[in-house]
Amino acid sequence: MSDTIVRTPEETAVLHIIDGIYRSWVANDPDTFVADYDPDATIVGPGTFSVGREAARLRMAGAFEGPLRDSRVLDEVQQIRFPHPDTAIVVSRSAVVMAGESEPPADRWVLATWVMVRRDGRWLLTSHQNSPA
Repeated sequence: MSDTIVRTPEETAVLHIIDGIYRSWVANDPDTFVADYDPDATIVGPGTFSVGREAARLRMAGAFEGPLRDSRVLDEVQQIRFPHPDTAIVVSRSAVVMAGESEPPADRWVLATWVMVRRDGRWLLTSHQNSPA
């Protein structure tokens, strides 16, 4: 029996955005990191709140130059749903693996909600929120 998950084209397109964000993370590239963000995206995390693509880019540029340099993220999709044809909500469980680590500690795992909208045929991240798992 195969454990392969069969994704619809829409699910694949939405997950491609998240994959791109994490590829940019590994590259420590804040410009590409936010390339698929809605210009007015909101980002909420423990102790942080950013509004707009540029604010997110600046925050990640600082993080990539400092504590997140050479880190990566493990991400496990828990659910994908489309409450409207042009809106996707993805829930994932993820953790940052810092430079020099092989695994993240248990207390670093978070649950995240990614909200994406399709505009002019293109999916954009419009909201992201995470909290301790």
